[in-house]
Amino acid sequence: MLLQASAEEVWPAIQGIGGQAGYYFGNYLWKVRGYVDRLLGGIGFRSGLRHPQELQTGDALDFWRVLEIDPPHRLLLFAEMKLPGEAVLEFRLTPLENGVTELTQLARFLPRGLGGIIYWYTLYPFHQWIYGGMLKAIAHRVNKPSLSGPEKITPKPPTRPKP
Repeated sequence: MLLQASAEEVWPAIQGIGGQAGYYFGNYLWKVRGYVDRLLGGIGFRSGLRHPQELQTGDALDFWRVLEIDPPHRLLLFAEMKLPGEAVLEFRLTPLENGVTELTQLARFLPRGLGGIIYWYTLYPFHQWIYGGMLKAIAHRVNKPSLSGPEKITPKPPTRPKP
């Protein structure tokens, strides 16, 4: 997604995600996911951040853990909820010319067994909807014009090397 804003203008919305601010889109669904996680024996939807607007590597954020943070360019979150695999959610801000910033959101999942593969592909359309809504809501929160997007980026199937 391209925004007519600097990375410094967009960053507070990225860093402020989760906790009291919520996820800007489908907040009740995120909370339901936390309750389901708790029922499955996971950590659920933790409350209470170390600091409401300032994240650091290692911070707990609901059912995520901050793996990396590089203000105002990158936030990488690791899912600590019960999943049939491992998941990360990444936000990248790339400054372009003329005060434009590219906002990229990547959700990655490494499935564990057939159950993980079924989980990911079953929820794939839902994830597209929720993450697309989050990007639009972030743009709205920044209160700057969106120049394009969000665009869906789908992985290409692996190709075999030619002998």
